[in-house]
Amino acid sequence: MGVRRPGTTRGYEEMQGANVATVNVAIAGHTTPIATHNSQQGPPPVTPQEFEMASVSVVPDDTFTVTQAVNALGFGWFQVKLSLCVGLCWMADSMEMTILSVLGPALHCDWGVTRYQQALTTTIVFLGMMLSSTFWGQLSDRYGRKPALTLCGVLLFLYGLLSAVAPSFGWLLLLRGLVGFAIGCVPQSVTLYAEFLPTKQRAKCVVLLDCFWALGACFEVALALAVAPRLGWRWLLGLSAAPLFVFAVITPWLPESARYNVTCGQNDKALATLEQIAVDNKKPMLLGRLVVEGTATPRGSVRALLSTSLRRTTLLLWFIWMSCAFCYYGLVLMSTELFSGDRKPVVAGDIEDCHPLSTDDYLDLLWTTLAEFPGIFATIAVMEKWGRKKTMAFQFILYGGCVLLLTTTKDRTALTMILFLARGVIAGLFQAAYVYTPEVYPTALRSVGVGGCSALARLGAMATPYVAQVLLQTSVWSAVSVYGVFAISASVACLLLPYETRGSDMAQ
Repeated sequence: MGVRRPGTTRGYEEMQGANVATVNVAIAGHTTPIATHNSQQGPPPVTPQEFEMASVSVVPDDTFTVTQAVNALGFGWFQVKLSLCVGLCWMADSMEMTILSVLGPALHCDWGVTRYQQALTTTIVFLGMMLSSTFWGQLSDRYGRKPALTLCGVLLFLYGLLSAVAPSFGWLLLLRGLVGFAIGCVPQSVTLYAEFLPTKQRAKCVVLLDCFWALGACFEVALALAVAPRLGWRWLLGLSAAPLFVFAVITPWLPESARYNVTCGQNDKALATLEQIAVDNKKPMLLGRLVVEGTATPRGSVRALLSTSLRRTTLLLWFIWMSCAFCYYGLVLMSTELFSGDRKPVVAGDIEDCHPLSTDDYLDLLWTTLAEFPGIFATIAVMEKWGRKKTMAFQFILYGGCVLLLTTTKDRTALTMILFLARGVIAGLFQAAYVYTPEVYPTALRSVGVGGCSALARLGAMATPYVAQVLLQTSVWSAVSVYGVFAISASVACLLLPYETRGSDMAQ
């Protein structure tokens, strides 16, 4: 495979019906010409030598695939810019999720909502995410990753800002549900990002995205500490929408996936994107024609996810993602409940059973959120050595052990340390799932595959408030036992996954 400088003549994939040039093939020391033909004129005569060669899949030296181009152009300035854009999207998502742990107690003290209504405030967001995940996945696979993310950014900012001025609890539920609907598109940013990453750097870079998630969570806790006690939760919701506005503004400059363009037959657009990568990374462009590698698959087909070759992988991943979300958001909500549960209630208006979060509560939440950073780097090290499947299985077991330790002490320092360890483990685990899933699905099904997993994850997140906020008030042991059972079951599911994707190219 040769290289060419950016701006030279482009090559295009030969589509069905196009004339194919004559190729001289050396067989057993002799040069045998293989005649060209037009596919519409019927198949040419097949010689024994041609029949033998037809059984071998060979990519000619004058062609290249998107995978080969991305690997050859390497990681550079193009990927750095994309990392910042996608990272901002993850920060905004993280802030909208973290605010749920603060919003419930604030609404209880301000509007007198019950425990079940607090849980419903969280559940409605995840319901919107679950209902929209497959929709966004199909939209991304049919019309592109970029248009979907652009629409997502605009809707997120609009509904997030309107939530701050909701006149009643019913309106707040509706608007937060619409926020959840828009957030359902955020996982598609990982699909777009992963499709531009070289094989060697892909796992590390996708896991490092969690740094932006952790940064957003820490920023939201710090913002809540500065704003909520003085200005109230409305100002907190409004100011939390600021990163969403920035993301909505920059989405028109996001690149479209070259893999998506090739799958749609838009080779000219794919080549333009690859040439831009070459310019940004200061690498010579590959020389030859861009071709599609792999078999044709219906784009955005949910039914294809349950085909014979993918059924086992899909069902196991759905359960793993559901368990990830159930355990992760359960821990986030439990942290608030455990920290505020040992204080006496105060009277706020007509609400006697009111537990407003104190400065110490916010600081402890900040410490446990910071645990995601070491969890990220530990996951990278372990995943590159053990592989995706074993890493996820081990982290589920470790998480289960951590939550069971929560029943052994009521000391605030000990609780903070246990929650710190558990938060780091489950955060890294969630990112490992985000690495594995885009790798195991082909390009034509990648967005809908990630979207389907995200939808099942939201199902787990919808159920977790009734364990972390309701059942926990009755029995801490019962609540953590539920999380322990899910963690162990998901660990077994990870080991049953049929494919290990470490070191492999992304499926075409």
